[in-house]
Amino acid sequence: MEASVLFKIANSIALVGWILMAVAPRSKLTDKVVHEGWLPLGFALLYSILFVTSFGTGQGNFSSLAGVKSLFSHDWIVLLGWVHYLCFDMLVGSWSLRDSWKRKIHHGFMVPILFATLMLGPFGYLLYRGFAAFFPLQTEPNT
Repeated sequence: MEASVLFKIANSIALVGWILMAVAPRSKLTDKVVHEGWLPLGFALLYSILFVTSFGTGQGNFSSLAGVKSLFSHDWIVLLGWVHYLCFDMLVGSWSLRDSWKRKIHHGFMVPILFATLMLGPFGYLLYRGFAAFFPLQTEPNT
């Protein structure tokens, strides 16, 4: 299989998770697939397989920008990096969504934040944390 085909498959699968978080955030399916981590776990497994099979195929290193640029000039290494993003962005989106429930943030506010996290990762996280600062955590009364 070519890296470009696996890229399309991974993106399509990730999109399913993001759509579930946007339209059915508290469903059993979303809970199993996203919040309990099955989808991110699948991406972590794919990442690990790509890492093992791609190790040593790229030229470059992480010690300079030029080294990183050289490292990410190989399709399989680019795919490896992309799967890294897919996994961690989804984990951040899921965490933000579950945290918003504890803060009683209306889901309508979360949809654009989830979209920002999907598209811009750390910016979406920053956006959520800034927004969540106005909504203190709700504690359950002791019984």
